[in-house]
Amino acid sequence: MKAIIQKKYRLEKFPGKSGWTYAAIPEIHQNANNPFGWVKVKGSIDDFVISNYKLMPMGNGKLFLPIKASIRKMIGKEAGDTVLITLYPDNDPISIPQDFLECLKDEPSAHTYFFQLREGEQKQYIDWINEAKKESTRTERMAKAITKIAAGLTLKTNT
Repeated sequence: MKAIIQKKYRLEKFPGKSGWTYAAIPEIHQNANNPFGWVKVKGSIDDFVISNYKLMPMGNGKLFLPIKASIRKMIGKEAGDTVLITLYPDNDPISIPQDFLECLKDEPSAHTYFFQLREGEQKQYIDWINEAKKESTRTERMAKAITKIAAGLTLKTNT
């Protein structure tokens, strides 16, 4: 697979006490088919391998790659330092967590509707569930997802 970028970038930091550290990636454009224009990528930051990562919009039409504190610690870099970023499109098929699949099977209308959704809409639900930090939050999100899906709604639909 060919890299969509392999280049050195200077790490920057958004202003404020809890501002994110990031690398601006102007060469890659927002994806209109994904929520918020995210672009899903995999690759590396220096020698640290990343997967299932999202380039996020900066609000000016450009995208940025957020660099978590744990990654910065592993590679020994902070805002102002230069990193080598190699990115590939992450087009791996979606992986439905087994526990969520079991919940879908328990609610036939949700199961049917979920598999009628576009892959991007399925990913929104799965990513939202998987991004929960606590198991209790994950469980709550699965229950909310099943309710919305059974009602024929996408994650973005307000209820």
